[in-house]
Amino acid sequence: MVGTTDQELLELIQNPFTKERGYRMLVETYQRRVYGIIRKMVIVHEDADDLTQNTFIKAFKNLDKFQGNSSLFTWLYRIATNESLNFLEKKKKRFFFSIEDHHQVMNTYLESSPDISGSEVEKKLQKSLLGLPEKQRLVFNLKYFEDMSYEEMSQVTDTSVGALKASYHHAVKKIEQDLTTE
Repeated sequence: MVGTTDQELLELIQNPFTKERGYRMLVETYQRRVYGIIRKMVIVHEDADDLTQNTFIKAFKNLDKFQGNSSLFTWLYRIATNESLNFLEKKKKRFFFSIEDHHQVMNTYLESSPDISGSEVEKKLQKSLLGLPEKQRLVFNLKYFEDMSYEEMSQVTDTSVGALKASYHHAVKKIEQDLTTE
């Protein structure tokens, strides 16, 4: 399993005799990383769990559309980020949250949830991230936490490298401002 290439995973999945094992290996290979990026976007563990599952279901249903222009990881991340952004948009509309109300609910969750661990600095960073527009938060998470290059992020988000650099720069400035004024 360790060291299995994308090509080997795809071959396993495309073979009717090894398809199930291939899917299982795909999930085992990428689940933690996909969950991590989703959790940073939606905060709540149960929502992140559901969205991770949805990401892999979508990937399985659309694997025949994977063209190999990027890595499987990048393709999965693109699905995961779209799932996260769509979920957040639907959540705001469903509950008629203003963006400020949504941030307040998530801040309260960060303070009170036993699922959120970390130092005060980490919690302050998470609260600051909640104040960013979703696209900036996504770009910051991909660059800062996932250490993705701008080229990889461009493939994941379908956004130009220049726009990503600008989003990251604005996100960093807002975060610095938040952390120094508290």
